[in-house]
Amino acid sequence: MVLKEVYRRVVSSMGKSRMEEIALLPVEEQQKILSLINSKELQWDWRSWGRPEQISPDGDWSIWVYLAGRGAGKTRAAAEWIREEAKYTNTGQRRFALVARTAADVRDVIVEGQSGIMNVTPPSERPLYEPSKRRLTWPNGNTATCFTADEPDSLRGPQFTHAWGDEVGAWRQTPDAAGMTAFDNLRVGTRLGTNPKILLTTTPKRIPLLYQLIEESKKVNPKVIISRGSTLDNRGNLSETYIEAIMGVYEGTRLARQELYGEMLDSVEG
Repeated sequence: MVLKEVYRRVVSSMGKSRMEEIALLPVEEQQKILSLINSKELQWDWRSWGRPEQISPDGDWSIWVYLAGRGAGKTRAAAEWIREEAKYTNTGQRRFALVARTAADVRDVIVEGQSGIMNVTPPSERPLYEPSKRRLTWPNGNTATCFTADEPDSLRGPQFTHAWGDEVGAWRQTPDAAGMTAFDNLRVGTRLGTNPKILLTTTPKRIPLLYQLIEESKKVNPKVIISRGSTLDNRGNLSETYIEAIMGVYEGTRLARQELYGEMLDSVEG
């Protein structure tokens, strides 16, 4: 039985993945459902493991902003989105831009990180990674190119169907010679195909870009979609040592709302 048929029996609630919902069922019901699922299929099925806010939104959107606290699972959500979108060939070759603040961030987080593209992709779908060319090439011919936001000019010229900007709140907002920031160039360059899409993952920061995107999301029929998440939403995948440490640093301060709970702040104490 395919997974989507099995999950008709499971009612998803806000903040819990389908597998978390199954874990809350009585043991007999759990066993019945799990007996119908192919374990190999389940291992790589992100819609089983991802929480609702980690799954790409439905509808005709252009920019998806995933605002969430540290350790909330932003990288995993984005890498899984790239993996899913890279499967398709029915709209022609897809070209992806992978952008982080530095070249090391692109390599160590987006591509090779524990929750990065290479590690969330099953071997049969895994792209060829050529660091010297800053390129990933999937078996079906789709490609991704790596960029650093510290060099806004590098995003001037190339064109993409899809893009992932990681920790955009930490990007330098310094414009290039033409007055364009790295995000400006990325937004202009993501223009191929009938429905180009950009995913931005970030811990909230008090920068004009994020406030601008939040305002765009409030329009009628918005092209910008905002998803929010908290560090504690992902507690099941984080060590208690980490939780205790980060709570010890931020709990009781206004920055906890930003760094843990993914909220935008208008001002910060001190």
